[in-house]
Amino acid sequence: MDRQLDLVRCFEEERAHLRAVAYRMLGSLSEADDALQEAWLRAASADTSEVENLAAWLTTVVGRVCLNLLRTRRTRREDPLEHGPEGPEGPDRALERGSGADPEEEALLADSVGLALLVVLDALTPAERLAFVLHDMFAVPFDEIAPMLEKTPAAVRQLASRARRRVRGAAPGPDPDLTRRRQVVDAFLAATRGGDFDALLALLHPDVVLRADRMVIPTPEPVTVSGALPVAQGAMAAMARARATEVALVNDALALVMAPFGRLTVVLRFAFAADGTIDAIEVTADPAVLAGLEVRLPD
Repeated sequence: MDRQLDLVRCFEEERAHLRAVAYRMLGSLSEADDALQEAWLRAASADTSEVENLAAWLTTVVGRVCLNLLRTRRTRREDPLEHGPEGPEGPDRALERGSGADPEEEALLADSVGLALLVVLDALTPAERLAFVLHDMFAVPFDEIAPMLEKTPAAVRQLASRARRRVRGAAPGPDPDLTRRRQVVDAFLAATRGGDFDALLALLHPDVVLRADRMVIPTPEPVTVSGALPVAQGAMAAMARARATEVALVNDALALVMAPFGRLTVVLRFAFAADGTIDAIEVTADPAVLAGLEVRLPD
C-alpha cells in the first residue's frame, strides 16, 4: 500500500514534467493528456517494488506510450487540412478546430516550445523523435532510452545525432544577406501580429506579387495579388493566424510557417528585391506540397 501511495504522490509531483515530455513527443495537448492517462493506467498496474527511481521510470513509461502513439499515427497519418463534406478547410478553420484541447492553453504551451520546432520534430521518425526529445530536451541517458527502442545505447546515440542534424541542419557560415533578410521576415511577422500597417507596407516593394495556392483561401483556382497596398491589406486580414506563425528555414530559404498546435498548415516563402524589400510571396497550404518541404530551425 505504501508503494502505491508513493507512486500516486510521485506521479502528481511529476505531472507537469511528464506532460511536457508527452507534448514535445506528440505536438498536441489533447494527445499528451491521453498519453498521461494511458501511462498512469500502465504504471498503476505494474509491479514497482524493484523500481529505485520512480520519476525516471514514469518518464520511460510515458515515452513508451508516446512512441506507440507516434507509430500508430505514422501508419494512418491524416493530412493537416481535412476534407469534409463541405470541401477543404481553410487555415482559419483548421486553427479553430485544433485538437479538442483548450486553444489558449495549447497556444501558450506551443509558444513555450516553439512552433517551428514542433513542425521539425513532426518530420522525424518516431525513434528519432523519442531519442532527441528525451535525451536533448530532458537529459535522459541513452542507456535508459535504449530498452524503449530495443536498441543499443550506441544506436540510440546515432538516432539522436541524426535527429539533431535534421532539426538544425548543417551550420552555414555567416551570410550578411541572410541576416538582413531574417530581419525583414522578423519585421514582417511582428508587423502582422501587431497590426502595424505602415510598418508592413514599408517592408514591401511597390510591385510585390503574392501568389497563393487554391488551398489557402480555399478557392477553385490559385490567387495572385499585385501591389504593396493590397498585399499589406491581405496580411492584416491574417492577424489571427500570425499567433501560430514562426520563422523557419524551408528548403534552406527563410520562410514563415503557420502551425496551429504544431501541425504545419501554411508556408509563406519570400523573394527579395535589390533594395532588401520583399518583392514576391508564395503562400502554400496544399498538404501534398507541404509534405515535401524540408523545414528546420534557423540559427
